[in-house]
Amino acid sequence: MDVKQIQQLISANTDHFQGVVDERFIDLAQLFSKLQDARSTLGGAALAVYFQGHKVVDIYTGQKSVDDKWQADTLSICYSTGKGVLATLAHIMVTHGILTYDQPIAHYWPEFAQNGKAQITLRHILSHQSGLYDVRNNIAEATEMADWHHMLDVMAKAKPRFSFGTDFAYQPLTFGWLVGGVLEKASNQSLAHLMQMYLVEPLALDGAYFGVPDEQLNRVARLLPKIQKETQLETKNKKTAVRQTSSLDKLIEWSRQNPQDFQDAMIPKGMKNFSFFSDQGMQAVIPAANGAFTANSLAKMYAMLANHGVWENETLISSHVFNQLSEVQSRKRDRIMPIPMHWRLGYHRVLSLGKLSKGFGHIGFNGSGAWCDPERQLSFAYTHNFPTGSLVGDYRLWALTQETLRCADGALKGRKGWF
Repeated sequence: MDVKQIQQLISANTDHFQGVVDERFIDLAQLFSKLQDARSTLGGAALAVYFQGHKVVDIYTGQKSVDDKWQADTLSICYSTGKGVLATLAHIMVTHGILTYDQPIAHYWPEFAQNGKAQITLRHILSHQSGLYDVRNNIAEATEMADWHHMLDVMAKAKPRFSFGTDFAYQPLTFGWLVGGVLEKASNQSLAHLMQMYLVEPLALDGAYFGVPDEQLNRVARLLPKIQKETQLETKNKKTAVRQTSSLDKLIEWSRQNPQDFQDAMIPKGMKNFSFFSDQGMQAVIPAANGAFTANSLAKMYAMLANHGVWENETLISSHVFNQLSEVQSRKRDRIMPIPMHWRLGYHRVLSLGKLSKGFGHIGFNGSGAWCDPERQLSFAYTHNFPTGSLVGDYRLWALTQETLRCADGALKGRKGWF
């Protein structure tokens, strides 16, 4: 945050939002307003929080598009935030016995056994231990990502960059085809059908898609034209653009990580010909990157996880499965991410400005994010369409997470505290 941003924050409007707020979380709502106020003409945002099984924050502000204001039901493209949704679907299906974490994926998907992958499991994929993070050298053009069945074939033929289970490397794009692919193969059902059956309908979610249907496109927040060139991933010098978006991302340059690993994982060839914000990009099934959600849907799903897999007296995830999904698999920095993420099975640690949490969730490259904290019975989701990009979230996401934890502690302990 620079001096200008600090000045804007200090003088910002604290009531620039619509929606509902529990009085215990009013400080969070006012911070949300202040963080969005100076840029409200550049886009919009939404924030939802559940606490002790009840929705306590559901607010929004700003522009959904050039002509439309953000609404309560606005969907937002959330990049990697969707990985947590896909992982949750996988855990529900494991609970139902449709597949297991440790059965080789090739058992359900025989073609996947190619190139030394016969023993890779769902656990390896969910915890980023597969070695299958490379997208750049496996497709010739980014537009190929829009073809779901083609990308499953690409994953089946792909060769791991290291022996599975021997190292960790975040799978920024391949995660969606790998996890989504095995869920389809194990169930003989489409991913869209599985989402509806096991996640959307049981939780009565108000918007959650991997591949936005025609009739829902009008709900999706768009990039505003004057900032579109700055925010889309097809920027000519993508690696430089990504690294310059946040000082935290410069850790990549200072670490011993191989920049080639980062590029191969994050940047498909030909991104100038593909946009996640085009109708084609929104309607493609690219679960690791183009999930479209309302903040309320994300927060509600994580509220179920905050309650150990139970929602309204219905068990979606068994206690045995929950204990596995929430267990930290690694505390070291992996080959792609600039800081240790403490990978679970499809989730990472909660990133804040000081408050400690044993919770978990997932953030997106655009600074969206969602998480749960079972100890506090708390869940959080933040979505937007502003021009930001960072591997570990920008200051707004960290600040809103911090204040959410503080407000919950104020209600639980009578003192908000900073740490």
